[in-house]
Amino acid sequence: MPNGTMKTVRVHAFGGPDELRLDEVPVPQPAPGEVLVRVHAVGLNPPDWYLREGMPGVPPELLPPLDLPLVLGTDVSGVVSAVGADVEGFATGDEVFGMLRFPTSPTGSAYAEYVAAPASDLAHKPAGIDHARAAGASMAALTAWQYLIELGHDHPSPFQAHRHEPVPIGPGTTVLVNGAAGGVGHFAVQLAKWKGARVIAVASGTHEAFLRDLGADEFIDYTQARPEDVARDVDLVLDTVGGPDSPRLLRVLKRGGALFPVYLAEYDPEELAALGVTTSATQVRASGRQLEALGRLLGDGTLRVAIDSTYRLADARAAHERAGRGHLQGKIVLTVA
Repeated sequence: MPNGTMKTVRVHAFGGPDELRLDEVPVPQPAPGEVLVRVHAVGLNPPDWYLREGMPGVPPELLPPLDLPLVLGTDVSGVVSAVGADVEGFATGDEVFGMLRFPTSPTGSAYAEYVAAPASDLAHKPAGIDHARAAGASMAALTAWQYLIELGHDHPSPFQAHRHEPVPIGPGTTVLVNGAAGGVGHFAVQLAKWKGARVIAVASGTHEAFLRDLGADEFIDYTQARPEDVARDVDLVLDTVGGPDSPRLLRVLKRGGALFPVYLAEYDPEELAALGVTTSATQVRASGRQLEALGRLLGDGTLRVAIDSTYRLADARAAHERAGRGHLQGKIVLTVA
C-alpha cells in the first residue's frame, strides 16, 4: 500500500480561483469498503466552484460542514493501488472511474494524486476510452441518466416533495435540451437519441456542428432565436441552464409534457395547470451500478465524452478560470498521472 506524501490542490480560504493551492499531504489509506485509487484524471463540475466560493447563497442552516483546508472534486479515473477490507469486485491494478461521495459529502477529495474512494461509487473504466474522458463522464453522465433514464434510488429530493420520475422517451417523442453543448447537455442529447427520440438542441451557434454530430435532429441558436418562439409540441424539456428564464420554456411543451430543470428554477403553479404540464427535479447521486451501465455505452461508442480543455493538476487555478468564462463544449479535465 502506498505510503508517504502526495500532491493535492486545496482551498485554504473561500473565494476565487486564486485560493487554490498545490500542497503536499500524506497519502490517504482506504477504510473498510474503500479502495485507494492512483488518480490519472479529474473531471471538473459546477459544485467544485460553488464549494470553492463557500457555497454563497445557501442559507447557513443548510450548509454542510466546510472545514478548511479542503480538497475539491468528485469525478476521478485512475488505477486501484490498494483495496480495503470488505471490498468485492475490485482488485489492485483495476482501472476505475466514478463520482465520489456526492451528495452525502460536499467533496470527494479528488484533486489529488491519490484518493480513498468508496467502492460502491466506482465502476470499471471501459477499455475503449482514456482516463481523461472517463473522468469527464461521471457526474454529467449520471445526471443525464438519473433525469432521463433511471433515477435508481429512493432518497428524497431536496428540491421537491415528490420523488422524481423520468418520463418514457423513445420513437415518436420529442426532447428539447437547453444548454445542450455543456457537460450534462451533451450526454442528454446522446441518451435521448439512444432511446430513439427526436432531439432539439439549444446552444449558441458555435456549437451547431458539434451537436448535430452527436445526433441532434434540430438546432436552435439562442443568440438568433428564442426557443419558445420556434419550438412546439415538445414532450420533454431538459433545462441544464435553469434559473429565472426557465419558465419561458414551458411554452414549447405539448399538454401532458414535462420540464426537468437541472439547476434551480421556480414556476407558477397556475401557469403549469393552465398549460397542462409538469415540472420535476432531482439531485444526482453516486452510483457505481449506473456507471457500469454507462460504461458499456461509453465503451461501445454509443456515448462520447467531449473534452472542452485539459489542465495539469498544478494548474487547477487556470482550469477554474476557464470554467468561469463559460460557454463550455463538454467537460474540463485535470490530468494527474
